[in-house]
Amino acid sequence: MDTVDMMISSSMSYYNNLKKDPNGRYRSWEHCYSNFYHAREKDNADVDYLSLQLAFYLASWGMYRGSSFLLQKDYRIHIPVIEELLDKKYDLLMGINCSELKNKVNQKKLIELNAFMSEYYDVIRKNVKEKDLKNNLSYTLITKILMGTMGCVPAYDRYFIAGIKNQKVATGSYNIKSILQLADFYERNESRLEPVRENMRVYDLPYPQMKMIDMGFWQIGFDLDTNKEINVAH
Repeated sequence: MDTVDMMISSSMSYYNNLKKDPNGRYRSWEHCYSNFYHAREKDNADVDYLSLQLAFYLASWGMYRGSSFLLQKDYRIHIPVIEELLDKKYDLLMGINCSELKNKVNQKKLIELNAFMSEYYDVIRKNVKEKDLKNNLSYTLITKILMGTMGCVPAYDRYFIAGIKNQKVATGSYNIKSILQLADFYERNESRLEPVRENMRVYDLPYPQMKMIDMGFWQIGFDLDTNKEINVAH
């Protein structure tokens, strides 16, 4: 089984397991993404409601564990980030296709959004910890927010990073280089991946291409951790 077949099989396994349980934790991504997608169509989106959606999605994805600074704040802490996310200048990132991520304008907007969120959450984190922190804010939080609200980049968590490194598709660090490597992988194999993705739906919307990448390589990383027989790509 080559990397593409493995990615297809893994993403379908993830998707089918998600759909089996109408109230499963991973449904939180569908609720969050759908609500943010349609909020962009409104002039006065309900940011309080969207903040609640985002907070519950992040909790479902493990971002409210005991040591998390977010655990010390209520859901409304996300409102300034949501107001920034909904700015029309970021519309081009919503559910963006991999080919469009090669556009320098789109890359610039993604970098701007990364910087805004990093600065905002880092101040809160330092205030909660009440001391100067030696390590930078984890990109796991930033990428999980971007995946949940815009579907424009995968969530760079432990399992996803393990999956892409095992299959030698991209670097394990979240940056434009890694995103472009993932986009190149999708484009090279689009004829095999698109027929599968087009059958993946969240309510009235198709799953974004980056969501399929996210699911597939996350599942590969998860299977590696549970000792299933997966070979390293050569």
